[in-house]
Amino acid sequence: MPQFTKGVVGRWDTPFGFPTLKHSLGCGLRGRPSPRDPHPKNFGKVYFVEPAYLFQSTLAPNDLQRLFREVRTTSERLAEPLSDADATVQSMQDASPSKWHLAHTTWFFEAMVLKPHLPDYSDFDDGFSFLFNSYYETLGARQPRPRRGMITRPSLNEIFAYRTYVDAAIDTLLSSQPPRDVTELVELGCHHEQQHQELLLTDILHLFAQNPLHPGYRDPALVAVETEPAPPLSFSAFAGGIYEVGHGGPGFAFDSEGPRHRALVEPFRLADRLVTNAEWIAFIEDGGYRNSLLWLSEGWAKTLADGWTQPLYWERRDGEYWTMTLRGSQPLDPTAPVCHVSFFEADAFATWAGARLPTEAEWEIASDGLSLDGNLLDTDRLRPKPAAARANGLQQMFGDVWEWTRSPFTPYPRFRAVEGAVGEYNGKFMSGQFVLRGGSCVTPPGHIRASYRNFFPAHTRWQFSGLRLAQDA
Repeated sequence: MPQFTKGVVGRWDTPFGFPTLKHSLGCGLRGRPSPRDPHPKNFGKVYFVEPAYLFQSTLAPNDLQRLFREVRTTSERLAEPLSDADATVQSMQDASPSKWHLAHTTWFFEAMVLKPHLPDYSDFDDGFSFLFNSYYETLGARQPRPRRGMITRPSLNEIFAYRTYVDAAIDTLLSSQPPRDVTELVELGCHHEQQHQELLLTDILHLFAQNPLHPGYRDPALVAVETEPAPPLSFSAFAGGIYEVGHGGPGFAFDSEGPRHRALVEPFRLADRLVTNAEWIAFIEDGGYRNSLLWLSEGWAKTLADGWTQPLYWERRDGEYWTMTLRGSQPLDPTAPVCHVSFFEADAFATWAGARLPTEAEWEIASDGLSLDGNLLDTDRLRPKPAAARANGLQQMFGDVWEWTRSPFTPYPRFRAVEGAVGEYNGKFMSGQFVLRGGSCVTPPGHIRASYRNFFPAHTRWQFSGLRLAQDA
């Protein structure tokens, strides 16, 4: 049986009070050769014995309690600018009200951790399981997703009381030195909540964009745009070979990020920066949204059906482009990365540019050894940032916008969902979606890594999603 490990890998300070530890459910083998060594001489030295991707935690109880409290506090800080009405309305079927996010992440701890593992635990409210279950079939019936905005009661204050009640029970449980399988679930719940922190912000942006006043979630004053042009687009070359990809070693990862496995990759080139708004305007002006030859069939049909002519949230004012942001409506920064585009749009742009989208394996290989620092939520910028004008090599790999890849979200070799309700987390969604990599300007720090596989349907536009070009070498 292989030795699985995990550990603490970093610290940071942030204006939102994000966790000071990067932890997780460790899921990798020790003593493997270089993770990017493509040479056949090393094959056979590293392999997975178990067909399933295992979760394991070695966090000390005090560290886990601190992680839990800081994640929970962060969610409430993100909700501070919102009124009860802001937190209740649902702007579309794909989005959820902020109040629902705050309650659902609490329900996750209650249903997955407290009810099975804390003796004599009593539900805060028997009806909340129906209201705030998301998609866990094994845990009972639930409010239909398109009707989450109908939950006008309980109030936002009652949801905060629910959170306080559950937080106290989790503290009691962790103080009792529970077994490892219980601490693993608490840790998973913390990372689950970080996912919903990002969703809370993308959903509130979509909601505020429907308001004719275009209110700002934060500081709605106009923000200056960059005047220096973006650096010329260049490409970094990578050799072909057989590489190891997927999560391995210490640190948190969701089950869909493993097992670590070998992937055959042909030689390729990857753009050194993200596609900019100015480059997207050139695509528009060249008839990109009118040329069916650039589009996948389903994407062209979607473009015609929904009348797409530009990225989500863009509008023209007196001949200039503006866009809706978390700081309200702002002039479009031509040098910043384009965002709020679908996979279909990203693929059409890449075809127009004489390139393609990278595969997720190519993206992960290129990210090897790069710092995870970037324009993430802790910068408090809340919008994509232009690339540095005089930098060398790959930029913007982490943060700014999630980068569409051409890879479908399917299971890695030897993947098997874990048993029970937790097994519904990712595995059942491995159909009809595409992988995005790298995180965005609203991704919590510590919640991103090179192996992270975000996924959405190809038509999705309301996330902070953009693109980086790739070419065959």
